[in-house]
Amino acid sequence: MDVAVTDCADGVVLVAVRGALDIDSAPQLREAMHGALDRGRSRIVVDLGDVDFCDSVGLGTFAYSHNRCVAHGGYLRLAAPSPFLAGLLDTVGLTGRIPVHATVSDALTGAPPAPRPRDPIEDAPPS
Repeated sequence: MDVAVTDCADGVVLVAVRGALDIDSAPQLREAMHGALDRGRSRIVVDLGDVDFCDSVGLGTFAYSHNRCVAHGGYLRLAAPSPFLAGLLDTVGLTGRIPVHATVSDALTGAPPAPRPRDPIEDAPPS
């Protein structure tokens, strides 16, 4: 996994992640976000556009980092997840706590989060 950190306008930090986010690579992402917090940057956007896999440790990293950002008066926003990852984030309940945006631009500007993915079973007509 590769992680790139960019300081953007208004004190927002963009963390771009590429590859698999799993038990082996999640510490690298956590370290990048903690580094931003240690520099006084508590508004973080994570670009998930190039993430091709995410396990429970990766998901836990989002939850933990979200809590730290909020405790420091900021936020964590997730951006551009694949349809599978967006569904996974919704299934485990993170979209109710962490805003998930369709694009990085929307996340950086604070546009409304993307709508929740449709669940074909939940949305099926009653029998």
